[in-house]
Amino acid sequence: MLVLLDRDGVINEDRDDFVKSPDELVFVPGALAAIARLKRHGHILAIVTNQSCIGRGIITPDTLHNIHEKLLDAIRAIGSDIDHIFVAPDAPWEATENRKPGSGMMKSAMLMFKERASNTVLIGDSKTDMQAAAAAGCHRILVRTGKGAKTQADGIPSNLLPVSIAKDLEEASGFIIGGRFS
Repeated sequence: MLVLLDRDGVINEDRDDFVKSPDELVFVPGALAAIARLKRHGHILAIVTNQSCIGRGIITPDTLHNIHEKLLDAIRAIGSDIDHIFVAPDAPWEATENRKPGSGMMKSAMLMFKERASNTVLIGDSKTDMQAAAAAGCHRILVRTGKGAKTQADGIPSNLLPVSIAKDLEEASGFIIGGRFS
């Protein structure tokens, strides 16, 4: 199965002012272990992340590369890996189909890994994550970390259902391994 992971709010703590340096990348408790668990069970893992901080001129692509190197180093340090990182650097006012709620990153991932939407799941914490996954035809898991609790409290529109709800990435990984998601 192809597992697509949103980054901010799912793997690392979400920040209103963006993650602007490797030092500001703080992992959600249990997230790295959940990634390793999914990988051990043979899943393909890709990150699909909006990073408008580039389009807004807040950080450079080189800085984002350094942030992602810290992320990958931490995952590799526990004996695991991520297969690919897809980034939408678009500012919201210049959004392409890649920027969630667009489904471009999901479609690119399915094409790269030759996987069907029916065998792909996106784990995210926002309505835009769920919209992107629904537009691509993927399964959807909303985690309550990051913006997830607010997203759930605001109500998930019926056109995005079904959406499985997990406490965090650790619980979401259990849903996938156990085949218990919508």
